[in-house]
Amino acid sequence: MLSSPDLSFSRTLPIVVFNQLRELLEQMAQTVGSAALILTEATLVRIYIPVEWQRQRFTLVVSEQFSVLLVGTFEQGSRETEGEEIYSEINVQLTFNLQAIASFVYELRDLFECDSYTHQNLERYQQIIRPNDATLQSQFTLLLLEYLLTQPNQEIIAPPSPIGPAVYICQPVEDALKKQISQERLLNQVTTQIRKSLDLPVIMATAITQVREFLELDRLVIYKFAGSQVSTQPYQSDTIPLNETALTIGMELSVREPCKIYFSIHENNGEHSPFVAVNNKTLLEDYQQYGGYIVYEARATDAISSVLNYTEENCFIRTSQCWEKYRQGFTLAVDDVEKTYALEECLLNFLRECQVRAKFAAPIMFEDKLWGLLIAHQCNEPHQWNDSEKNLLVAIAEQLAIAIHQAELMQTLTQEKQNLEQRVIERTMALRDALLAAEAASRIKSEFLATISHELLTPLTYVIGMSSTLLRWPLGELSQRQRGYLQTIHDSGEHLLEMINDILDLSQIEAGKTALNISEFSLVNVAENAIESLRKKATSEQINLILDLQIDPRRDRFIGDAERIAQILSNLLTNAIKFTPESGSVTLRLWVEDDTAIFQVEDTGIGIREEQLPLLFEKFQQLDTPYRRRYEGTGIGLALTKQLVELHRGRIEVESTISIGSIFTVWIPTQAMRVLS
Repeated sequence: MLSSPDLSFSRTLPIVVFNQLRELLEQMAQTVGSAALILTEATLVRIYIPVEWQRQRFTLVVSEQFSVLLVGTFEQGSRETEGEEIYSEINVQLTFNLQAIASFVYELRDLFECDSYTHQNLERYQQIIRPNDATLQSQFTLLLLEYLLTQPNQEIIAPPSPIGPAVYICQPVEDALKKQISQERLLNQVTTQIRKSLDLPVIMATAITQVREFLELDRLVIYKFAGSQVSTQPYQSDTIPLNETALTIGMELSVREPCKIYFSIHENNGEHSPFVAVNNKTLLEDYQQYGGYIVYEARATDAISSVLNYTEENCFIRTSQCWEKYRQGFTLAVDDVEKTYALEECLLNFLRECQVRAKFAAPIMFEDKLWGLLIAHQCNEPHQWNDSEKNLLVAIAEQLAIAIHQAELMQTLTQEKQNLEQRVIERTMALRDALLAAEAASRIKSEFLATISHELLTPLTYVIGMSSTLLRWPLGELSQRQRGYLQTIHDSGEHLLEMINDILDLSQIEAGKTALNISEFSLVNVAENAIESLRKKATSEQINLILDLQIDPRRDRFIGDAERIAQILSNLLTNAIKFTPESGSVTLRLWVEDDTAIFQVEDTGIGIREEQLPLLFEKFQQLDTPYRRRYEGTGIGLALTKQLVELHRGRIEVESTISIGSIFTVWIPTQAMRVLS
């Protein structure tokens, strides 16, 4: 920003006068010769700049003999209208003060990265600023006076006569509408082709050809970064095949600056190979990270050179990440490379060699990934990129991104399909082997259970039966010790029988061989019978057994397997009594909601730790407790209970708190009147 208070001239002027002053300064710079540097705000189009610089226009002339600075600042809310002479005014400051010019150059320099060419050149020019030569200063004054004196007086233009010849003032509007319609039609054609086709080479070739012709561009290219995964070969329209040429990208060093494209062919024993050189050093790693190449090019005529055929080995990347600007949606519009790259001699010479006078670059991005750039060139004359051209090129870049994304998804899908097919084959073979092994194991298990059931149940029946007979033996009195031994034999046999029956039931359910015997029964009777069957056991353990019936008598009738439901309740009540200390209580609640019977068993037992809850319904899992009970069990009671509940299409849940107790809740829906497997 221009901040020196010592200004030779400061006034608000029409924009047209400001532009004429700029022309005079450019003429003066030509008089000084090639040693003079002339810069305008065009130098800043390739970087992000602060807001105050966005409202500023300037022309800077710097040389050892003559230096001058012209700065114009728009008022907030005012603007310069493209293609029109003037619709606003601008605050103008013209100075020959060396301190003010040097300060401006410093501020301009600081907008660029410290190790960029522009930064270094501005610093060098700042050091050569000297007091103006008196002759050149007088020459500029005379040039200014000549301009002012030769300006004709402003004439007052009378309003058009109402009877004068009619002028069709709507013609420009009509032309603009026609162009907009044509542009929308072109964009629709590209969009339709993308929707109908997955042939990426055809989409790219057709799109850039049609857009180049519509906008009357000299050259339109698609640039792809090396890190992009979607294959684009063969993508050239009229130039050397890519498999014969390797091209590299060189980027101007500035994190604030968007990338400028360089191309290179490196001769190596007669072969072409990619490389990136910094200080004459080959860095393949940099190429792999930052490099890229043109995958398509459309030219107006053969007289326009192909950028794929140029060799450039002087201007290369250093350590820049400027493409991040493109990833954030930056678009680069350069109306005249001579003004924009005035301080980038190497790049400017290369652009001249490539016949690039104006260029526009739009990012091709999808899912926050920068795939490449759509770059338009005008080769012979400066070109002011208007909003219509910019919008079309950005829209085409977005559509190309969609096409590329589709191609990437299809490429990924094809690869995944192949991988999936291979995995399916491998999995099928593994499942076949597992099925054969499972069938063999199931057969052995069934044979084992059939054998063990016969071999165990038969002697257990004798043990239980004879011990019961001896306990009721009428001949002679049994001593208390004898009766205790017989009772232990009888109770142990009963417990062993229950355990074997549980194992057999669990095996039958897992084998899918268990059927429910569906009938209508009384829920209250089942609950009362379950309580009464364990009343004696609870009393012996000094536990209070409670039945809480919260059921409407009219909803007492239920359809299900009464025997299996009784088994569920018996298992839950037995488990609750087992883990409840003396003087505790176990409560069985019963109620009905809609067509579902709900049983809840609550105890005041030792509780279950939270981390052990997932193991509660696993087979043969014994949870550690601080109590040693008479019957520690095998860990299949709750597993069998869960299987029986799920056989009824129901569910079971548990809530527990250490040292307070547990609550088991079972939901069993009413069953259809048929046998369910």
